Amino acid sequence: MSIETKRPDLARYAKEIMEIAQNAGLDFFETRFEMVDFDTMQQIAAYGGFPQRYPYWRFGMEYEKLRKQHVYGLGKIYELVINNDPCYAYLVADNELTDQKLVMAHVYAHCDFFKNNYWFSKTNRKMMDEMANHATRVRKHIDRYGHDTVESFIDICVTLDNLIDPHSPFMRREKHIGGVEEQRAAAERAASQSSPGFQAKPYMESWINPPAVMRRQREAELKERQESKGRLPEQPLRDVLRFLLEHAPLEDWESDVLAMIREEAYYFAPQGQTKIMNEGWATFWHSRLMTTKILRDEDIITYADHHSGTVAMSPGRLNPYKVGVELFRDIEDRWNRGRFGKEYEECSTMSEMRKWNKDVGLGREKIFEVRSIHNDVTFIDEFLTPEFVDRFKMYHYRYDPATRRMVVVNRDFKKIKQQLLFMLTNHMQPYIYVVDGNYGNRGELYLAHKHTGVDLDIKYAVETLKNVQRIWRRPAHLQAMINEEMVLFSFDGEQSQQQKIHEDLPKPAHSV
Repeated sequence: MSIETKRPDLARYAKEIMEIAQNAGLDFFETRFEMVDFDTMQQIAAYGGFPQRYPYWRFGMEYEKLRKQHVYGLGKIYELVINNDPCYAYLVADNELTDQKLVMAHVYAHCDFFKNNYWFSKTNRKMMDEMANHATRVRKHIDRYGHDTVESFIDICVTLDNLIDPHSPFMRREKHIGGVEEQRAAAERAASQSSPGFQAKPYMESWINPPAVMRRQREAELKERQESKGRLPEQPLRDVLRFLLEHAPLEDWESDVLAMIREEAYYFAPQGQTKIMNEGWATFWHSRLMTTKILRDEDIITYADHHSGTVAMSPGRLNPYKVGVELFRDIEDRWNRGRFGKEYEECSTMSEMRKWNKDVGLGREKIFEVRSIHNDVTFIDEFLTPEFVDRFKMYHYRYDPATRRMVVVNRDFKKIKQQLLFMLTNHMQPYIYVVDGNYGNRGELYLAHKHTGVDLDIKYAVETLKNVQRIWRRPAHLQAMINEEMVLFSFDGEQSQQQKIHEDLPKPAHSV
């Protein structure tokens, strides 16, 4: 129920806080607040923030977990907000007035982030309606094919929803005129006529780009193009779900379900890519607006208690609210003082850097710029500093059984930053590519893992491969480096197999 109907007083506060947020520079879609009880809030949270989703047992399991957390005092949901146009946000009816005002300020900042952050720019802004459509379509499939059949297929699909390419919506692909064969012929003509090599003055051409070397390079390129003609896909493809949708022998209803799972995976992907920034931005603004414009005297104790709980961070744990808000504050402070650029970085002493203050006042402009273009990886990579790590003790810790305390085991900034970036890159999910959809000329699917320093978990890799095979319905293979050896995992629908890759195996096994 809308707050205008159930709580006119909160509707008045929502309007006041909206005007305060807009005057502060926040820009958001129309935001509609709905009032719900705790049980309804947990149901919506179990659905991923949406009031309607397709029927699926895991949503019920998530609801039970959230309900027990609330009953036993282990967790409490204050708000939910949906990236949509208009944005929808849910308030818990029994929360204190101070909490309601805090949540409203927090929500408006989230909505500003959804609207203006580049990584959300390709998301479906009518996802509230789309989720309802998905629910209707799945129910129709259940009515026609049976609940167990459809749910079993959904089970398979949701285990593969990370096999997408979150960057693909931002890739521009040039439009070509003519058919596929014409495009390939044109590419071959261009390759045969081109002169690959380094740019050189005429009198140095034969030395910089020897004709024999250039000829071998052109021949190798033409050979590679010839070999790729029959390859599907021609280049490794990270969006495995797209490949399965286009080429797996699926029934119409199965294609529909898989397409829905893929669409929802792309919708939720930016939220995983910007968790620290998004929560940090919302916390930054609810803190500023509450303490400067919204709080009344009687609200201060309640606000301070609840806000401090939100940003608390114990040793060895990463709180995205805390790291995000403090980084935004640090950026604002540094750009206000002019603590950036070549001149600042060339300071000879730490005392000089600490006292540095050019009073240039660029902080506000900078944080809005950062909010617009960065995701968590670039945010941490560009703005995390050794001073920030030391100030908030973001070290590596381990539990010491002798003292029963967490103790610091590493203070090296480069290693700390490297591990943090590794955790954030692809959400610690493996990079899996489709390499060949006709492996061995037998219609088998060949996948490959891009090794980034950590081996695949064999148990999960094999189970995922089994689910891929159930969709492909032909044997499926996965190449991965395990313990510094290249291994090929295979599943034919009945048996799993694991073998070291050797020269006898057909390409691309020993060539990727």
